[in-house]
Amino acid sequence: MEENVIIHPTCELVIIGGSSGSLDIVLKIISNIRKDISAAIVVVVHRKTTSDSTLSELLSVRSSLPVKEVEDKDTILRGTVYLAPPDYHLLFEKKHIFALDYSEKVNYSRPSIDVTFDSAAEAYGSNTVAILLSGANADGTNGLKAIHQASGVTIAQSPGTASFPYMPEQAILNAPVDYQMSVEEMIEYINGK
Repeated sequence: MEENVIIHPTCELVIIGGSSGSLDIVLKIISNIRKDISAAIVVVVHRKTTSDSTLSELLSVRSSLPVKEVEDKDTILRGTVYLAPPDYHLLFEKKHIFALDYSEKVNYSRPSIDVTFDSAAEAYGSNTVAILLSGANADGTNGLKAIHQASGVTIAQSPGTASFPYMPEQAILNAPVDYQMSVEEMIEYINGK
């Protein structure tokens, strides 16, 4: 990672998107985020469509921050980790409120990382950091383009560190990616070190 690359102080939202092979990385990142972070952290991962609180519980045990699975119309608070629920697209409203949507799948996925990144670009613009992790499809690439166009920061996991490198590779090839980072570098970046 380049020297002195730190999260911008005006950042209000960090979105972490991933699919196959991303769970261990998400857990490592969430376990190491400093307690006084000034942004909201949103996690969007492809998972089973059944209601299962296991991931939420796992994140809660590992995080020093409060963890909440999103419900429709929840207010977005800084210093909180939010998990996209299974089988709903996660959107942001301009007033910093979540919205859930049950429209058709995008990239065979609901929640779709692209849908969440696109919505964040519109609601938060340059105050957004979007991180794309391991996965086996191209979900997230178009969303990173939207984040970049809104002057937000785009990060892809270094493909050589991903269990399934296809997702970050597609982003690197097809979207403007500001940084390629290892998990350790992502943690340092989010924590502002």
